[in-house]
Amino acid sequence: MTIFYSHAACLDHDMGDGHPESPARLAALQSAFEAAEFNKLERREPPEATLEQLELMHPSDYVENILASVPISGITQIDADTRLCPGSGEAVLRAAGAACAAVDAVAYGETKNAFCSVRPPGHHAEKRTAMGFCFFNNVAIAAGHARAKHGIERIGVIDFDVHHGNGTQQMFWSEGNFFFASTHQMPLYPGTGAKDERGEFDNILNVPLESGAGSDQFRTAMTEIVLPGICTFRPELLLISAGFDAHERDPLAGLNLLEEDYSWVTQELMSVAEQLTGGRIVSMLEGGYDLTALVSSASAHVRELMKA
Repeated sequence: MTIFYSHAACLDHDMGDGHPESPARLAALQSAFEAAEFNKLERREPPEATLEQLELMHPSDYVENILASVPISGITQIDADTRLCPGSGEAVLRAAGAACAAVDAVAYGETKNAFCSVRPPGHHAEKRTAMGFCFFNNVAIAAGHARAKHGIERIGVIDFDVHHGNGTQQMFWSEGNFFFASTHQMPLYPGTGAKDERGEFDNILNVPLESGAGSDQFRTAMTEIVLPGICTFRPELLLISAGFDAHERDPLAGLNLLEEDYSWVTQELMSVAEQLTGGRIVSMLEGGYDLTALVSSASAHVRELMKA
């Protein structure tokens, strides 16, 4: 059984007409996951994250500033492409709340894995900086919550979004029991993610891919570098930053993955998790901006999770 977390409030975060990280992304996924093949998903609405949960990975003054910046009307500009609207406050809390609730469900043995179909995404959010459509780092908060509430010490995050998860890397840099591995296009926003960025405890593993790279290069990177890296680290819990913008149709980048690649990488990560974590996986939606590719890729990902 896979638990599926989503909330209507995540549709109310709207950064303006023409913005790629739009409510239409989540609406398309919600529609797709109503198909009969997904009837066995256990659907849950996540709670709002508490301040204490957010402050596991973000300083309290930063958390307070973001929440205080949510406007009563109109748009608050955080940076050139990261904005808050009146519906953003609940959306950011539900997204981070889904991360924590999913960790709880997996830690308590209610399910082997969970998928959080929420927005805004999180992996670009640094400790004190909102950027790249992200405000709070959902997957990092999930890691902090797993450690603080459940005593899970060794936690691995695998990020296959086309953009490097700079925020997760920054938060994990000096955390020897947290492991971060990323495949991503480079050069590309946000400009981080070089091979020599290794972390204070050699706990960061970056595998940049050149523009135009496709299935072969991605699968080689996973098979020869990322999966062995996970096995060497031996996490007790595996978290996935599941961005689907490395798909060939995506307008914001230049990799050429297909739905089959997302099925394959999910199978591989599940196999490793079965050996190391008892199958415990929490997957968080990150990027993916072509709606057709997003739906087909996320569906392929969840379809495999459901086989656990």
